Amino acid sequence: MIRTILFTTAMAIAAPAMAQQAAMPDQAATPATPQAATPATPAEPQAATPQAATPANPTNAVASIVDTEFPAYDANSDGSLDQSEFSKWMVALKDQEMKATGKSLPAEQVTAWANGAFTTADADKSTSISKPELVTYLSGGAA
Repeated sequence: MIRTILFTTAMAIAAPAMAQQAAMPDQAATPATPQAATPATPAEPQAATPQAATPANPTNAVASIVDTEFPAYDANSDGSLDQSEFSKWMVALKDQEMKATGKSLPAEQVTAWANGAFTTADADKSTSISKPELVTYLSGGAA
């Protein structure tokens, strides 16, 4: 669910850019206006527009959020999150999720979930979470 919230946040950040792309008229779908009689010439292919729907990369959006928020949770400024720092961040995300969904969990279940998340996110088993590990974890392993 945390991934869902981060993905939703990433999509909210990317929505204005995607809306601009969607608002642009598709030249190929616009009917041609009749023109006066002109000599027949071979048709030239239209160049593809650069707005040809490149979907927003959720991993980049997650990385951007991590870059922004990481210093606030890295209390000792060592460039990685220990279990306590990581748990504070995950509990804050879980609280946002529970508010958004209207669901609630007992504190001990949230703590157990955060501990499990730490074990999963610590891919190199160094007992700390680096920014790349956090991005990979929050992106669902897609980084």
